[in-house]
Amino acid sequence: MDLRALRHWIFDLDGTLTLAVHDFDALRRDLGLPLGQPILEAVAERPPDEAQRLMRELDLLEARLVEETSAAPGASELLGELASRSCRLGILTRNSRENALATLEHCGLSAHFDAADVLGRDEVQPKPHPAGILTLLGSWSADTSAAVMLGDFRYDLEAGRAAGVMTVSVDPGGAHPFASLADHCVDSLAELVIGPP
Repeated sequence: MDLRALRHWIFDLDGTLTLAVHDFDALRRDLGLPLGQPILEAVAERPPDEAQRLMRELDLLEARLVEETSAAPGASELLGELASRSCRLGILTRNSRENALATLEHCGLSAHFDAADVLGRDEVQPKPHPAGILTLLGSWSADTSAAVMLGDFRYDLEAGRAAGVMTVSVDPGGAHPFASLADHCVDSLAELVIGPP
């Protein structure tokens, strides 16, 4: 299906709509978590009191990264074009919703999103689970056939696949290591900007 026909667009945030600034191994070290293991899943394995403390620390560590973040090339143009076509736009992130909203504001992208359509790790089961995608589509009364999930990591694309929506891999390096999970691969969001007819 032609991406231009899709009316419901769901974006990962960090590394997709924004330039990647997270050093996940550094975060693991700061939190005392094993390297190579997904952070949220590693925290969930800890006793409840410790898990709550670690999540508070993670929130603070990621909040400090907001000021270092900038919009990815083509992000503002693509979002503006999609809005002009009356597309519904959402964000599904493994970050906190509070940090996601602060990041959008800092990067000048917040005007393109209804805050209710920004879902973080506390609102839905984190990617690669498809719950966030299905929650957004349900709130929009949208069918999976009219939606696309865009992201830079396999969890984004796995969530899209599990939800039954089209998937787009975004990789500024051009390597696309998760291409097998993507219907389309782009090196920049600017490649998706079609412009006026």
